Amino acid sequence: MRLAWLLSPLLLAGAFALPAAAEVPIQGYEVVRDYPHDPKAFTEGLFYRDGRMFESTGQNPAGIREVRLEDGAVLRQRIIDPAFFGEGIIDVGDKIISLTWRNHLGFVWNRDDFAPVSAFSYPGEGWALTRDDRRIIMSDGTAELRFLDPATLRETGRITVTADGVPVRNLNELEWVEGEIYANIWQTDRIARIDPETGKVLAWIDLTGLFALTPDMDPNDDVLNGIAWDADGKRLFVTGKNWPKLFEIKLTEAR
Repeated sequence: MRLAWLLSPLLLAGAFALPAAAEVPIQGYEVVRDYPHDPKAFTEGLFYRDGRMFESTGQNPAGIREVRLEDGAVLRQRIIDPAFFGEGIIDVGDKIISLTWRNHLGFVWNRDDFAPVSAFSYPGEGWALTRDDRRIIMSDGTAELRFLDPATLRETGRITVTADGVPVRNLNELEWVEGEIYANIWQTDRIARIDPETGKVLAWIDLTGLFALTPDMDPNDDVLNGIAWDADGKRLFVTGKNWPKLFEIKLTEAR
């Protein structure tokens, strides 16, 4: 009792208060180069592999496509049934995995000719996909990211993404970048850099001003969405839904 009595004034004075949580740092960007992008592509997924850019689109017609980076030309594409709203994509070996929004159904395609291979199901919505060297990572619009087995496409675990202890919702298009998960936050100008083990946001990438470089866009629908990483060239690409440009950007120091 005496010890508690002696400590209580100190506690009231804040002498033993826990330190305040540090704010998540914010990074800016510089535009290195811009490339043409199909302004009718409602971008849902994007990845760059072996010198080739792949993209998935929503709305109608929805589908998957290979795009030439230099001029935005669609080299080939597969349109999916209009009953499905296309969402994110990623490659696994010589296959491409794609999601649909609210149909609880995903598809597997041959990467080289987009021929259909199989389908799989999942609960909830499908938003985006990426992968590391052993897992597929999936977003569903919530603050959770799911991990899927690449062979069976069954869920093996989840993490909750938080910033300063607060769940971060509307996780959208994903990209694996040097040991971190990058995620567009839907209807914002921000990308979260996420620790894949803890779910903590390590930094925000603030892309404010990039939308202004794509004139005549609808701020409600034509939002930032689409991240691709060229692992060999160390190049980071971003774009948005119906944007006429795709940008190569360089990140600046956090503040």
